Amino acid sequence: MTHTVRQKTKLLNRVRRIRGLVDAIERALESEADCEHVMHVIAACRGAMNGLLSEVVEDHIQTHLIDPLEGHQAESAQAAEQLIDVLRRYFK
Repeated sequence: MTHTVRQKTKLLNRVRRIRGLVDAIERALESEADCEHVMHVIAACRGAMNGLLSEVVEDHIQTHLIDPLEGHQAESAQAAEQLIDVLRRYFK
């Protein structure tokens, strides 16, 4: 996946933030934090994971669907852009 190499630093920073959130979940459970706090941290972690997935999927579409189609099939490129928009909304 050459596109992940180009975005390596950015993606690794996201993964490190996710790791921090997972550690926060563990600490909250170990310290018997209230349910509201635990759920809040879990939701934050889920959002971060969705953001990472969205970033990788969007870049995959841009790299492997739109760029190869440049100038050849405008309708397919437009469909790929629409898919990216849907994914952005879904993963928020």
